[in-house]
Amino acid sequence: AARPRRYVLCEVVSDEPRCRQGFEERAVGLAVRDAIARVHGDYGLGCCSISFTVKYLNAYTGVVLLRCRKDACGLLCSALPFVRQLESRNQRYPCVLNTLHVGGTIRTCQKFLIQYNRRQLLLLLQNCTNEEERRCVQKSLLSCSLTEEQSQSGDEEDDDGTE
Repeated sequence: AARPRRYVLCEVVSDEPRCRQGFEERAVGLAVRDAIARVHGDYGLGCCSISFTVKYLNAYTGVVLLRCRKDACGLLCSALPFVRQLESRNQRYPCVLNTLHVGGTIRTCQKFLIQYNRRQLLLLLQNCTNEEERRCVQKSLLSCSLTEEQSQSGDEEDDDGTE
């Protein structure tokens, strides 16, 4: 039987606009592993590394989806605030990982992300100072298009029936 897994949805926050250039799965994975090793030592790193992987990464929005074993989720989540930079091509970009949601399946994380993005867009529209800004935000929203991809069924399964 497969071990139960958890999916941790994070957002990369950085004041450095060039941070997105160094945004690749390998860089995020190394930064998270480094933080786990600093906070929890070799034992924590060993526990977290067994099934740890970066499942999804969006360089435009800064959204990252991490997968780990259910029993190592606490170790992983407690180390995430200690990620302070991403390193890519010998460049270091200061950033932090903001945990948005922890779920039992990728689908629950997707549902959360849709609701989260809706709330963020609503805030963006409410913070517009004039009608021109409002029109620009609405126009950029209408120009967005989504394509639906069929996910692998193995990642959608909730191994232990909880979320």
